[in-house]
Amino acid sequence: MVSKEICFDEATFSIERMTIHDLPEVRIIEKEAFPIPWSYQSFVSELTTNDNAIYLVARINRQIVGFVGMWLIIDEGHITNIAVAKDFRNQGIGRRLLQAMDLIAFAHGVRRMTLEVRVSNIGAQALYRKLGYRPCGVRPEYYRDNNEDAIIMWKELKIDEQTKVNTGNRN
Repeated sequence: MVSKEICFDEATFSIERMTIHDLPEVRIIEKEAFPIPWSYQSFVSELTTNDNAIYLVARINRQIVGFVGMWLIIDEGHITNIAVAKDFRNQGIGRRLLQAMDLIAFAHGVRRMTLEVRVSNIGAQALYRKLGYRPCGVRPEYYRDNNEDAIIMWKELKIDEQTKVNTGNRN
């Protein structure tokens, strides 16, 4: 388990481990962001029974404004979901959530990260590319709501990237 202390504390927001108590706010963001949101019970299961899952929340003051989840699978990290509340998008919160996951993953021996993203989600793809993810394949008709394809993206974790995150270098 990773403690809250490993996560970021920013002047404007903090990133902490997600708890069961966070789920009402997380579910609001989840429903806002995804056509087919995860159920409350899915999140409970991830937080209480999946030893390979790590979930973080971003807070401004006490309000949750974003979250991210990851599964640790041997030496790979799989981003399961990431969302930022509509009113807080494009402020660097998603970027910092992913960078926090990179640090946690690296500390757990992970050397490669992966995620899926909708073909139509150009904004998310741009963020992922900026963070070092590269498209490596397609999952045809991956999304159940409209049968849209998903782009599979991968990233290699490197020690120099961890230094950038730790020092706040945004490039």
